[in-house]
Amino acid sequence: MTNTPNTFIIAEAGVNHNGSIDLARSLVDAAVAAKADAVKFQSFVSSSIVTTSAIKAKYQIDQTGSQESQLEMLQRLELSHAQQRELFEYCKTNGIQFLSTPFDSQSLQFLVSDLKLSTIKIGSGELTSAPFLLEVARCTNRIILSTGMSTIDEIESTLGVIAFGMTTDETSKPSTVAFKKALFSDAGRHALNQRVTLLHCTTDYPTSPIDINLRAMDTLREKFNCAVGLSDHSVGTHIAVGAVAMGATVIEKHLTTSRDLVGPDHRASLEPDEFKRLVANIRDIEIAFGNAEKNPTANEKKMQQVVRRSIVASRSIKTGEIFSLENIVVKRPGTGQSPFKYWDLLGTKSTRDIAENELI
Repeated sequence: MTNTPNTFIIAEAGVNHNGSIDLARSLVDAAVAAKADAVKFQSFVSSSIVTTSAIKAKYQIDQTGSQESQLEMLQRLELSHAQQRELFEYCKTNGIQFLSTPFDSQSLQFLVSDLKLSTIKIGSGELTSAPFLLEVARCTNRIILSTGMSTIDEIESTLGVIAFGMTTDETSKPSTVAFKKALFSDAGRHALNQRVTLLHCTTDYPTSPIDINLRAMDTLREKFNCAVGLSDHSVGTHIAVGAVAMGATVIEKHLTTSRDLVGPDHRASLEPDEFKRLVANIRDIEIAFGNAEKNPTANEKKMQQVVRRSIVASRSIKTGEIFSLENIVVKRPGTGQSPFKYWDLLGTKSTRDIAENELI
């Protein structure tokens, strides 16, 4: 059995509910059926996070058109607190963890104070939102942080804010100097190691394999001594499975009931059967990790007898006859003397009559 902990698999429902509570519940059902560990939505008050003039990303325009602004699009996709509470209870009833990414203070406080979430997922777009990150760090136990669009220096600055928030109270004055001091303090490093998971991410929908750069997970792990994972926006399941093989402890992948639905993220999402296959493949990889020892399995030990070889007589051998290159060879099955003894046997005398092809 492996001692490797299970990868935490997040079904990213996001805004793929299209503003419908019924569709949101269907996404929960699909995540449960796939045996994901959590299903994650997004919590935001649209007017708090975008201006009326904010444009949509190209991929959003491609999927939803250019007639509406980003604000109008988000208003269609916004879930009320009552709807989020309903989804939270629905997840609890169905045995799956409810998560959500907050984008504003009001939504954050709803998640941690009303729903009592102990883990908060922060999206890549908020990685430089220092005041918001500080608030998150001071009010939640664990943070999962996506790092799309960022440099290593930006991530370091972000983790400084988080370390400061996790190791000080509100009487401590925030500053860039204080953030750096917290980041390199023993308490700060311990807090990050125990409470923060960094998700490597490429913010492109969908992401081409050439832009994924899974080895960046190693860089994040080595640089910051945090658990790492992947927020995957590629097509298919294979990239996420590869990330697990490289040590990802968290996998986040978008889930939709149908890629044919209209909405910003459906095309870069997995459908229910695909997500089920993703989870199954990851669990297979975890089992395949094993225990690092190199020994034959029980089935391999049985196979040894079939496919390995033994020393046998290549022709009839009489009692007292000397074993030589002319009368012994190695053939299957592997139930007799090991071929490693072949040279020791040469030049010795047979103690009995041996038939052709009989084991020595």
